[in-house]
Amino acid sequence: MNGFAAVLFDLDGTLCRHEQDAETVYAGAFDVAGVEPFGEPDELWAALPDPPAPVPEDRLASLAEGFRTVADRHGRSVDARALARGFTEVVDHSAVRFREGAETALSAARQRGPVGLLTNGPEHRQSTKLRSLGIADAFDAVVFAGDMPRRKPHRDPFDRAVGELGVDAALSLYVGDSLEYDVAGARGAGLRAAWCPTDGGLDPGEHAPDYVLRSPADLAAVLDGSG
Repeated sequence: MNGFAAVLFDLDGTLCRHEQDAETVYAGAFDVAGVEPFGEPDELWAALPDPPAPVPEDRLASLAEGFRTVADRHGRSVDARALARGFTEVVDHSAVRFREGAETALSAARQRGPVGLLTNGPEHRQSTKLRSLGIADAFDAVVFAGDMPRRKPHRDPFDRAVGELGVDAALSLYVGDSLEYDVAGARGAGLRAAWCPTDGGLDPGEHAPDYVLRSPADLAAVLDGSG
């Protein structure tokens, strides 16, 4: 397996994509909060940080700030935190599908050795996605960093993941779509990193992934030593 003792995957953006209609979630936030709607989903997305905050409390604060920005633009004074809470309540975490090529990547890794999952989301949310995708039992180790004191890019979740797999970090490969959380985090913990961006851009900038994948399916060639 190209010298790898194990392969670990990120979940959101790497193995799966969210399928729920953006307009449904946006409108639902107003329904739950009891606020007269204003603005459009694209305005909210533009006001949010990229990548999104990994910590649930920070993510709620970011959503609130995003709604506040959109409200100011439309001359509205609202309870932005109520809208943020409404937004999180409406999101259906079972509404996910595999990213194209992800099933191929996961199968290729499972055929060659131990496979782990390391995600910054909490178990109550991410386990729903795993069940919906039918891969709840596909991993030899699963770490929900959202339930840990420190999340990616801190090294603690990576240390726990390779520890549960019983492998050497230096012989492990982490596959993810975020340069900041996945690539930098993995390399900081001593793992090699394969970057698989979601936006089509392949320039890692100041980051230095060991591999750049145009599609998750390209992982098979990396594991065979030809990628």
